[in-house]
Amino acid sequence: MQPGAQSSAGPEVPRVRTAPPAAAPVVRVPAQPGAGGAERGEHTRTHAHTHADPAPAEPTRPPAPPPLSRTRPLVQRSSVRGQVLAALRAALVAGELRPGEVYSGPALGDRFGVSATPVREAMQQLALEGAVEVVPNRGFRVVERAPRELAELAEVRALIEVPVMLRLARTVPAERWAELRPQAEATVRAASSGCRATYAEADRAFHRAVLALSGNEQLVRIADDVHRRAQWPLVGGPAARGRADLVADAHEHTALLDALIAGDTDMVRTLVAEHFTGTR
Repeated sequence: MQPGAQSSAGPEVPRVRTAPPAAAPVVRVPAQPGAGGAERGEHTRTHAHTHADPAPAEPTRPPAPPPLSRTRPLVQRSSVRGQVLAALRAALVAGELRPGEVYSGPALGDRFGVSATPVREAMQQLALEGAVEVVPNRGFRVVERAPRELAELAEVRALIEVPVMLRLARTVPAERWAELRPQAEATVRAASSGCRATYAEADRAFHRAVLALSGNEQLVRIADDVHRRAQWPLVGGPAARGRADLVADAHEHTALLDALIAGDTDMVRTLVAEHFTGTR
């Protein structure tokens, strides 16, 4: 059949084979406005009533997602899990969850006034962080850590934070450092309370604020994770730090901030080196 001829014009002349073999199906697509000549020629090889053929079945579509209001229980559950996780972290730092002891999800759920499910989910997160380990059919055991691990974490913190602080001391103007005065003073107030968990949170907040001036979010996140792990209790280490130790540690923050505002890089180097030699 010559291009452009209608199928009712008579038998096809076998001199030119332009159509596919009879066994191959011919895709019937209605001509689109503005289509090229080659496409029009292909359409003319189909039946004159191609547009009357039934359209191919559409692929099965996945069901529409549920309305947003139906997902709210999951959001609320996540919020409970986050609150339980924060409470468990505070209990770890305060020594209320003792290293080597096994705690069950239902028992901790009763303590916090929630079901065992968000407790188990929070404990799984702590297991990923290395704070606890799963004990099958019993619960979670608080990891026992030796002083050497604390020394290693202090070294890692120093390798991350000290070079950054020294660089920032040379580049950040004094007025930006002065804006961190409330965070430094907050650590002193938290230390004066004598609560290790309260001071631990204020301590990390100050260090995050300092490192945030670098503009490197990944650095801030990694440093904060190492800092948190360094605050967990030890087994066989020194006695728990009292209020006087916490207050002395907090005053190192204000002294460091004074040196940063003054642009005294030598003093900054000395202070940050001393700050990472113990449990900070």
